[in-house]
Amino acid sequence: MFRKVLVANRGEIALRVMNACRELGIPTVAIYSEADRNSLHVKFADEAICIGPPRAADSYLNVPAVISAAEIADVEAIHPGYGLLSENANFAEVCRASNIKFIGPSPEVTRLMGEKEKARQAMKRAKVPILPGSDGVLATDEEALECAEKIGYPVILKAKAGGGGRGMRIVRKAEDLPNQFHAAFTEAANAFGNGELYMEKFIEDPRHIEFQVLADEHGNVVSLFERECSIQRRHQKLIEEAPSLQVTPKMREEIGRTLCRCMSEIGYQNAGTVEFLMDASRQLYFIEMNTRIQVEHPVTEAITGVDLVKAQLRIAAGERLDAILPAKLEIRGHAIECRINAEHPRKFTPSAGQITAFNVPGGNGIRVDTAQYAEGLVPPYYDSLIAKLIAYGGDRAEAMVRMERALSQFIVRGIETSIPLHQEIFQDAGFRAGEFDTGFMERFLAARQEEEKQPA
Repeated sequence: MFRKVLVANRGEIALRVMNACRELGIPTVAIYSEADRNSLHVKFADEAICIGPPRAADSYLNVPAVISAAEIADVEAIHPGYGLLSENANFAEVCRASNIKFIGPSPEVTRLMGEKEKARQAMKRAKVPILPGSDGVLATDEEALECAEKIGYPVILKAKAGGGGRGMRIVRKAEDLPNQFHAAFTEAANAFGNGELYMEKFIEDPRHIEFQVLADEHGNVVSLFERECSIQRRHQKLIEEAPSLQVTPKMREEIGRTLCRCMSEIGYQNAGTVEFLMDASRQLYFIEMNTRIQVEHPVTEAITGVDLVKAQLRIAAGERLDAILPAKLEIRGHAIECRINAEHPRKFTPSAGQITAFNVPGGNGIRVDTAQYAEGLVPPYYDSLIAKLIAYGGDRAEAMVRMERALSQFIVRGIETSIPLHQEIFQDAGFRAGEFDTGFMERFLAARQEEEKQPA
């Protein structure tokens, strides 16, 4: 096992990784910006090194500063968490050149899966179902028009190097395509330094299903089943659960087996998540792969009993999956996660500032991952996620009841949070019945707006 690990992240995921390291007896090194000097991930690390001013570009995304901290602390490995540098193939290459183990897949595989069209083709070769789309990037809007004619409208333009909904445009008719093509190209070029686009068939109101995989460095791969991530706003997930009510045991087995074969073929190592869209007939189509631990990993941990972060560490240290995982992987019960964000629950505007009161719920089946505390500061420079609230039950109904209880007991004062929004969602009849898709939030917010217009 590693002698010492640097955690190249902040907030709750940094603390989550440190907890896993502590259970494995590994000392940890935190890095932090000047804005995070009093963060819990700094307080609970064995060592902590300031790497720059508040802006992420000057600190957490500053590769030379992160590597310098790792070398000063004399660590053997770096865990990148999620976001920030976690899917940066260049960072993984620098780690390798510096003789520091990057806890994740190789730079080559990270780069392959990060380029959406190459990832599509890799999945297609492995017989993973993909959406009808262009054969590679589209050079011009004329080429895009020809492709859309073959696929059939509606179509969606996507940035080759994209993510988070940027460089993405839905096109429903031919006359709109040229303008949308140029708008998507410009947005992608500004966001990623690469404006190349490809095209896929657009599925109206799909469900968003993702599969968790683990792969060791000896060629062994397992699927740890799926998560339902359809409750999202502007392509940002709000609520996740496992297992999905829409995935049958047969589908779960077939997709899991196909993904294991695919991961083996591309030489994948460590944890990863393969994301799909599901149409009205329950057909799954690959959309992308995240080559890191996911924000929503706790729901998979809850239903399988597998600590995914400890598994990442043990895989990176050279252990085999059969020594890490139980002899039989099976789904037990149901788990739901709510992302608690520091933002106004109706305006969706960021809400940075000083926390004046902070009460975390507990009780049977409740888990809270957070790095915040009473009198803690939420800086304005980073992602708005301040906590993850996870409820587990013997079935979905029990998990729902426990989540509603926990939301009512989760108290945050001094800033606005998304807790009231989650409470409203849990009162929605469609959500309670499991009848939703990725268009749920758009309809939910429109209905709420109409209700507010009605006279009292």
